[in-house]
Amino acid sequence: QVQLVESGGGLVQAGDALRLSCAASGRTFSSTAMGWFRQAPGKEREFVAAMSGSGGNTIYLDSVKGRFTISRDNAKNTVYLQMNSLKPEDTAVYYCAAARRPYPVAQSQGYDYWGQGTQVTVSS
Repeated sequence: QVQLVESGGGLVQAGDALRLSCAASGRTFSSTAMGWFRQAPGKEREFVAAMSGSGGNTIYLDSVKGRFTISRDNAKNTVYLQMNSLKPEDTAVYYCAAARRPYPVAQSQGYDYWGQGTQVTVSS
């Protein structure tokens, strides 16, 4: 029902910024809660940020608060993750995810659709 395609990853130095995009298709995008997760080599998938379908509510992983910002543009069917002051610890494959319901949650089980991921590598 929902297809997601991430882009915007790359190789940057510590302190740099990246903006990830997640292009979504589907009839109910505007009411779909969206999340960003990441998975580093040898690690489990980790919640990063999420936003309600309305855009009014956001939640973040503690370690990215103040550095990362999730936003959405429903007219473009796109969700963004602005990542500032990147650290080597942020290196991971980043995935966007969509929930069929509008309320954002931090648990991966709360999401029904997933993108293919985009690599973010932060060098020191």
